[in-house]
Amino acid sequence: MSVPSSLPAPVSTAATPPTQADLLDFVRRTAADAELIASLPLDPEGRTWVRLKGPGGSEAWLIGWPPGTGTGWHDHADSVGAFLTASGELTENSLAARLPTDGWKTLELTDGVDRVRRLPAGQGRAFGRHHVHEVLNESTERHAISVHAYYPPLPQIRRYSRTGQVLRLEQVERPEDWQ
Repeated sequence: MSVPSSLPAPVSTAATPPTQADLLDFVRRTAADAELIASLPLDPEGRTWVRLKGPGGSEAWLIGWPPGTGTGWHDHADSVGAFLTASGELTENSLAARLPTDGWKTLELTDGVDRVRRLPAGQGRAFGRHHVHEVLNESTERHAISVHAYYPPLPQIRRYSRTGQVLRLEQVERPEDWQ
């Protein structure tokens, strides 16, 4: 089929960075690959992961979560992202507030900023830059497996501790710290 010359040619999106929606679509499709999900080695003691090739130069991971494990509070700096539970169930605790990106060590959070999402198999979410959250496998018996994607590839992860309404920046990790 030919396109009439009066219409603009389709725009190639090859050089366009992936959006949050693109990343969410990728993690959905990847989580549906039963053979890939079953291939992840699971460790009863700690999380396991395999790096995947994400869309448009994004960074992607397949992660196994033993019962009772979690990430702790963190953000992904200037990256947008998406993740989806492929098996089991994960819980995401997040903050519905934009935090300052630099120049602080301790913040007092206001009431009403906490959000909790239960993400059973097939459920996930996309998020924007500087999204502060923790992800947990609260099961006492069953592993969970999830797929994650970030763009641009993670420049850093900021780790936080939380006591009540006080959030404290504890550490900044760079890619060489986890690869």
